[in-house]
Amino acid sequence: MGVSPGIGHGPAYVLAVSVPEPPEGATYTGEADQEKERATAALRQVAGELEARGNQAGGEAEEILKAQALMAEDPGLVVKVRSLIDRGLAAPRAVFEAFTKYRDVLAGSGGYLGERAADLDDIRDRVIALLYGQAMPGLPTAPAEPYVLVARDLAPADTALLSREQVAAFVTEEGGPTSHTAILARAIGVPAVVACPGATGIPHGVRVMADGTSGDVRVEPAESDVADAVSAATARQAALASARGPGRTADGHLVPLLANVGGPAELDAAVAAGAEGIGLYRTEFLFLGRAEPPSEEEQARAYRAAMEAFPGAKVIVRTLDGGADKPLTFLPAPAEPNPALGERGLRRFRRFPGVMDAQLEALAAVGSEDLLAMAPMVATAEEAGWFARACRAKGLPVAGVMIEIPSAALRAEDVLASVDFVSIGTNDLAQYALAADRQLSAVSALQDPWQPAVLDLVAMTASAAARAGKPCGICGESAADPAMACVLVGLGASTLSMGAAALAPVRAALDAHTLAQCRLAADAARSRTTATEARAAARAQLPGLGRLGL
Repeated sequence: MGVSPGIGHGPAYVLAVSVPEPPEGATYTGEADQEKERATAALRQVAGELEARGNQAGGEAEEILKAQALMAEDPGLVVKVRSLIDRGLAAPRAVFEAFTKYRDVLAGSGGYLGERAADLDDIRDRVIALLYGQAMPGLPTAPAEPYVLVARDLAPADTALLSREQVAAFVTEEGGPTSHTAILARAIGVPAVVACPGATGIPHGVRVMADGTSGDVRVEPAESDVADAVSAATARQAALASARGPGRTADGHLVPLLANVGGPAELDAAVAAGAEGIGLYRTEFLFLGRAEPPSEEEQARAYRAAMEAFPGAKVIVRTLDGGADKPLTFLPAPAEPNPALGERGLRRFRRFPGVMDAQLEALAAVGSEDLLAMAPMVATAEEAGWFARACRAKGLPVAGVMIEIPSAALRAEDVLASVDFVSIGTNDLAQYALAADRQLSAVSALQDPWQPAVLDLVAMTASAAARAGKPCGICGESAADPAMACVLVGLGASTLSMGAAALAPVRAALDAHTLAQCRLAADAARSRTTATEARAAARAQLPGLGRLGL
């Protein structure tokens, strides 16, 4: 599955992480307190290294790595390690067994939390390697040429600081369109292919070409094939660069193209890519990795910086989306068998009124009518009405909600009666509509916005918004797909929001088609019964994509 567009070619660098399992029953000599301190120090050091890499990387990588740092110092995990050492186990074995217990719990939970089991494996291996005095397998720091990084999966700690000058492409055996590999690849503009079985069997050093659009991976491609692919990619970039200005269809129908932003570090890239505002400002970066929530003043500074980057444009701020895979140290987390279906998003925000009040007051303190609040994970009209009233009580006259849960799409008319706008999060909408974990590669075929059922839910929401005379935007990853972007406009989306790197391809795709063509593509996609058929049917109505190399 191609998850980050472009052509990458170069020698394969196969990353094989192999930290040995500490022997079962391994014991230590010396005092238990010393062994416990050794284990605790290793956990603390790994957490610090993860957080430091996150701070250096910024953006999406910072959010991901800070969440991993929190895992490394989880109080329950530390207590378990110390308890196992008290029973006589050496620190490496105690760490292994403690992590295994927590890993099994997470893996069995499914949903977002289930995917975090892979994160625990990486943290565990780093701690054990440190205790044994071993170095974790590293990546070339000064490669002779950009290489294709191949792995079973890629840990954010390994890839957060890579650049396009170092790596030509990512190829992994696991992962999906919203996996950490995909998110980070798009953030740094590296072509990426995930869910590619047998990739780690590619011999080290053999030349590989990966197409992050189609998902094709070729081992030892002919030089002529590489030349043709590079030529096509170059022509594509030239065509994309020619599309400038506001987002619009070929017949002039305006579709503002906005940016998804994970923090202040991503503002410059969004501005440079020509974003017309911010359609999704993720505020979790302000809260992750902290013992106390950020102050109202600190939050207001961050929101004000976004407004200054986009003067006169709309900036839509998603209120705190905690829970599930975004644990917050200062908010006690309930024990849940399936956190993806539990207390997350608005449900969690609502249960902690002090945190909620501070965030809404910080938004109000900026004092701009262009700064809009939007609640995540809204399931009912009652929740939408409650959030709108909470915003207005704090002096925020405009309030919106995300449509990520099928119940909200099915009753969009009722939801829209209370709020001023909606924005569809297609990642979670697909996950919940198809009962397919968005982080699990085994069900990635179902976790696809081209599924006709998902398109029906989008159409239902957009139609309700049109009848109400209120905006309906899209802020899920699907808007970054040029073909899907045209379909979404055809379904009635009023704005599209995406990562900065996707703005140029989407702008060019819209510029190459009329609104009528977009509507024909949308109708064609919804008339099919599978995601593959829907995609092909839509593309058949969008001839400009081929000319653009999209």
